[in-house]
Amino acid sequence: MPQYRRLWCPGGTYFFTHTLRQRDGNDLLVRHVELLRESVRVVRESHPFRIHGWVVLPDHLHCVIELPDGEADFAIRWRLIKMIFSRSLPLRDKRFSLNRSQRGRGIWQRRYWEHLIRDEADLRAHLDYLHFNPVKHGLVERVADWPYSTFHRLVRDGVYPVDWGGSAMPPPRWLED
Repeated sequence: MPQYRRLWCPGGTYFFTHTLRQRDGNDLLVRHVELLRESVRVVRESHPFRIHGWVVLPDHLHCVIELPDGEADFAIRWRLIKMIFSRSLPLRDKRFSLNRSQRGRGIWQRRYWEHLIRDEADLRAHLDYLHFNPVKHGLVERVADWPYSTFHRLVRDGVYPVDWGGSAMPPPRWLED
């Protein structure tokens, strides 16, 4: 069995990808995006973190969060967010969690991707990646058309122009690699 090593950096900023176990045609996350938002809100009250960027797609999410100074335990935050979200789902959507032979609540893949952000350029590249993801997956033609993203807040804050990531624009450099 592989050894998974996580970087635990107090006060660190991390990029995460969390994916549903059943992906094909599953729109659970956007269908219940308000439950997901509420789960994040509840967890932030007891285990604070700063959200730099977030996008929710039908079957997965990406985000960049920053932990408070001196704190490194992002795993407890994700465990609680996933648990609260899963338990809040209407009964018909809990069908994914009925298989008790597997660990976890059943709707989420057991593993997730995490990356410790190294510097400002790395932060910007990961924010660009997550905000462009709905266009990459063919869900919209322009980043601004996807409603489940922090892109709109970052436009208001002057971080992105409103027309960034449109279909007429060349893709960000990281997509060309």
